[in-house]
Amino acid sequence: MAEIVYILCGLSSVACAALLFRSYRQAPSHLLFWSGICFGFLALNNMVLFVDLVIFPNIDFSGSLLRNIFGASAGTVLLFGLIWELS
Repeated sequence: MAEIVYILCGLSSVACAALLFRSYRQAPSHLLFWSGICFGFLALNNMVLFVDLVIFPNIDFSGSLLRNIFGASAGTVLLFGLIWELS
């Protein structure tokens, strides 16, 4: 059951990123662009989580540097986009 949740989280992140980039193409806005990149990083984070917990359950990646980098990148990109929009 948990595998289905991981897959759905990843797919919803990819769908959000795609919809944000589509909206950005129609009406360019910096916030749409940076939000799309943020959700792209969140999708990558969810994919690494799936690989960590489902595909290789015997290997402990709990403190995975790759997952932490993707998560931190998502937050940093969104914060940068919000600051850019305010200025």
